[in-house]
Amino acid sequence: MSGPGFRSFDFTTMTGDECYRLLASSIVPRPIAWIVSRSSDGVLNAAPYSFFNCFGGDPPTVAAGFLPQDPIKDTPKNILDTGEFVVHLVSEELGEAMNLTCVDAPPEVDELALAGLETLPSVQVGPPRLASAVAAFECRMVHHIWTGPKQLLVVGTIVEAHFRADIIGEGERPRLSTPDMHLIGRMHGRGVYARTTDLYEMDRPRWADIGGKTETDA
Repeated sequence: MSGPGFRSFDFTTMTGDECYRLLASSIVPRPIAWIVSRSSDGVLNAAPYSFFNCFGGDPPTVAAGFLPQDPIKDTPKNILDTGEFVVHLVSEELGEAMNLTCVDAPPEVDELALAGLETLPSVQVGPPRLASAVAAFECRMVHHIWTGPKQLLVVGTIVEAHFRADIIGEGERPRLSTPDMHLIGRMHGRGVYARTTDLYEMDRPRWADIGGKTETDA
């Protein structure tokens, strides 16, 4: 039932396409996981996925969702077969190359070669990493969940991270200069992206500073 000024949708009665259209248009911006994987036959694959995020630091955990496809797409198949993948974050300068790897190429096509992307060997996993990416995370799959027919959620542990030298500080506990990464995210609609350059800050409130009382104050 819809309230004043709202329209409500019963997702339990709607098709997957109908639900997806509303979700992908509202849950934004979404970070993009540009995933490089390798088939059991040694064929490399690169493809971007925006149902993705980080879900913890101890252990460092990422998850990516793969939408229903029949047959299942190359990236999730490769991950299931080998248990390894490399996630890259996408900077604006690599947006065109990332978009090219979205192409519906047959499984034998190497999207990295198609997009003219150079790679570097990974340290702990088989698939290589993109040499030009501002950040890359070598991952091993720890869980996979079939959330629907041909719809898959993959959870991975990051075993090695690589950051471009100019965006990382010095010292034993360096910090990243996040604005200098110039990352892009997915927005509503086909082919719509957002830049991460329009920023503002809000200090996190403290309970004591906003007049809050604790049991010891009573």
